[in-house]
Amino acid sequence: MATLDAKRLRAVYRRLLAEYGPQHWWPGDSPFEVMIGAILTQNTAWANVERGLGRLCDRIPLTPQAILSLPGDELAACLRPVGYFNLKSQRLQAFCRAYLEAGGLAGLRTLETEALRHWLLRIHGIGPETADDMLLYAFERPVFVVDAYTRRVFERLGVLTENLDYETIRRGFETALGQDVPLFNEYHALIVRHGKELCRRTRPRCPQCCLHASCPGC
Repeated sequence: MATLDAKRLRAVYRRLLAEYGPQHWWPGDSPFEVMIGAILTQNTAWANVERGLGRLCDRIPLTPQAILSLPGDELAACLRPVGYFNLKSQRLQAFCRAYLEAGGLAGLRTLETEALRHWLLRIHGIGPETADDMLLYAFERPVFVVDAYTRRVFERLGVLTENLDYETIRRGFETALGQDVPLFNEYHALIVRHGKELCRRTRPRCPQCCLHASCPGC
C-alpha cells in the first residue's frame, strides 16, 4: 500500500477548499438517482448526463421498475446525449435488475462496505471508480474515489507515482485521511473542479493555481 503524507494531503485539501468553496456534491435528488448518474457519467461530461436524465424523466418516473419496463431501444434513445447510449442502456438495465433482486436501497444498506463494494463490482459495466462513486455519494460509506483528475493532480504534486494501481491509491488516501465521509465527499469534488479548471491534461494553467508554489510538476 502507498504510504501517503496525511499532513500534506490535508494541506492540499485546505487550499482547494479556500480557493473554490464547498462543492455540494453529488447532484441528485435520491440515492438511486446518484447511482444512475454514476453509471451514465462514464466517459462523458456531467452536462450530458443531465440532458440524458432530463429526457428520461420526461418519459418515465426515475425508478428501477420503470427503467426495466422501457424497451431497450427507447431507453437508448432517451440516453443519446450521454454517449455510448446503447451500451449504457444495457448497463443501466443490468444494474436495475440486480438492484431490485438485492432488495433495493433498504436491502443494500444492510451490507458492510466491502461486501457492498464486491456486489457492485460483480454487475456488468461497473468498475472500481463507478462503484466507489456509488458507495461514497449514495451510501455515504468512507471510500475515497480515485479518477483521472486525482492521478493527474497528485502525480504533478509528486505525491503519487505513475505505476500505482487504483486500489493502492484508494487505500493510501483512506489510510492517510481516516474514515471521514464528509472529507472524502468534498475532497473528490474539489479535485475534479481543480482538474477541469486549472490542472488540465494539456495546457495546465499553472500561474493561476493555488498549489503552484508546492508543485514540482509546474
